[in-house]
Amino acid sequence: MMPSEKTSTKSNKIKFLIVSILFVCAVILLIISATKATTEFFMTVGEIWESENDFSGQSLRVSGAVIGKTIDYDVETGYLHFTIAHIPGDEEDINRLGGLENVLHQAVNDPDNPKLTVVYHGAPPDMLQNEAQAILTGSLGEDGVFQVEELLLKCPSKYEEALPEQVQESTP
Repeated sequence: MMPSEKTSTKSNKIKFLIVSILFVCAVILLIISATKATTEFFMTVGEIWESENDFSGQSLRVSGAVIGKTIDYDVETGYLHFTIAHIPGDEEDINRLGGLENVLHQAVNDPDNPKLTVVYHGAPPDMLQNEAQAILTGSLGEDGVFQVEELLLKCPSKYEEALPEQVQESTP
């Protein structure tokens, strides 16, 4: 082999190594940025207000009790506004406080409980009512209003318990 061929082969190996390292770095950066973009924090209303972090613009999932008297739907614009109150995020805490129905009732009626104003673009769901548990996905605006992208509602157990009696009454 001639000296120029050795230099050319060595140069090609170095180029290949550099390109491979750049490719691996690019793939790692893409994975990291995709993971950050889809990361969602599950928080309670109290955690949002107590945190020193600025959650503005970040994707969040928040749970709270719907305060029925704040529900306002604007038919012309299609925007639904309401407020949710803080409820514990831990199921053990909910059970210790007397169950979901009791926790939702206490949360709505406690004037000192942390609250979060919510805006949702879409028709109000049938289950949107006082003391329903709302599980919201969206982002917190700089104005402190939560912009909802996905709205899920859970009714307290009192509605679930009433169902079998209703079914029995309507059965011949």
